[in-house]
Amino acid sequence: MMISRQEVRDISHNGVWKQNPGVVQILGMCPTLAMTTSVINGASLGIATALVMACSGAAVALLRQFVPNELRNPIYILIIAAVVTILELAMNAYMHALYNVLGIFIPLIVTNCIVLARAEAFAAKNGVIQSGLDGFMMGMGGTVVLAILGGIREVLGKGTLLSGIDLVFGASAKSWVIHVIPADLNYQFLFMILPPGAFIGLGLLVAGKAALDRRAAEAARRREAEASAPLAA
Repeated sequence: MMISRQEVRDISHNGVWKQNPGVVQILGMCPTLAMTTSVINGASLGIATALVMACSGAAVALLRQFVPNELRNPIYILIIAAVVTILELAMNAYMHALYNVLGIFIPLIVTNCIVLARAEAFAAKNGVIQSGLDGFMMGMGGTVVLAILGGIREVLGKGTLLSGIDLVFGASAKSWVIHVIPADLNYQFLFMILPPGAFIGLGLLVAGKAALDRRAAEAARRREAEASAPLAA
């Protein structure tokens, strides 16, 4: 089944902004609060979740006509668990250091409510391509939140940016770490590294998105008023 450009734009905007799982739906809070101590940790877990959502969404859309209505949730969870297992084994084999850091949060993707929610709300009612794209963009919307929150906490908590990037790109990437605060100062702000810092950072992101939405709505109302003014005259 083909997908139009407008569908791609609508699904992408919905996943990344309009229904962002992190700052709009406020789902998947456990990894959001626990794994955002750095950009790399947050973004890596977010990308892993996006891949799971894309593959599981496409699989659910492909198989939904064969799934009895009474058994759909257990079967959807089984599909998600199978995709997560494949991802977990692949990361263990090819990105073992990062796999060790993310730890239990990789298999816990199965229990992330946003994954099953999109399978039930979207993939069970739409085509394979649309469902795969919806899952991926929802996951990437969450990834953006995880990465930004991880960056805020990393800079304020440790004075660095991109620490742990060698877990993804190898030992040679250690030189890519940005020391916002000179390393010889041994800077550390423990409050931002611990969960309370994650709550505050997430609250600021939610407030920031709400402010941008209000500004956009006000700008749209002004444009409508300006457009209707000549007609009224």
